[in-house]
Amino acid sequence: MRVLKKERQLELWVKQRESFVLLNSYFIAGTSGELGPKLRQRDGQIPEGFYFVTPRQMNRKSNFHLSFNIGYPNQYDRAHNRIGNLIMVHGSNVSAGCMAMTNDKIEEIYTLADAAFKGGQRFFRIHIFPFKMTDTALQQNSDNSWHPFWKNLKIGYRIFEDTKLPPNVTVKDKTYHFENKD
Repeated sequence: MRVLKKERQLELWVKQRESFVLLNSYFIAGTSGELGPKLRQRDGQIPEGFYFVTPRQMNRKSNFHLSFNIGYPNQYDRAHNRIGNLIMVHGSNVSAGCMAMTNDKIEEIYTLADAAFKGGQRFFRIHIFPFKMTDTALQQNSDNSWHPFWKNLKIGYRIFEDTKLPPNVTVKDKTYHFENKD
């Protein structure tokens, strides 16, 4: 999965043979915050970065119909002392730091994710970006204090765009590092 915050899009990608193809793109009905990462509990921000969802993070009994926890904070967030938890993709259409998809859309997304787990997949990735990470978009935001962070995110974004394979992501020296799977 991939989230583009400014565009309010959640993209669902599935593996087909050797690479991933876009299955569907969903409008995010409810968001909050501004461009830039989540820094602390209750700041209303949606995180930005590279996250993993395992079967244990799926919630059929959510107060928001169905949900899954994106795994915030990840290793990068913890290295930067970013705190908070329970950041979800869920039903409904209101949110404070989560991504609200509406009940109909979360049923489709949740069902596909659950089927992948039942088929033996151990996790899925969710990459969250402030916007489509094009050179033009980065240049238009070059005066933003988060620009250096976004340049780092763009490396992983670009690998996926070029190969249609998610990169292996690690954190070293408080920076995301990427390895192309080719």
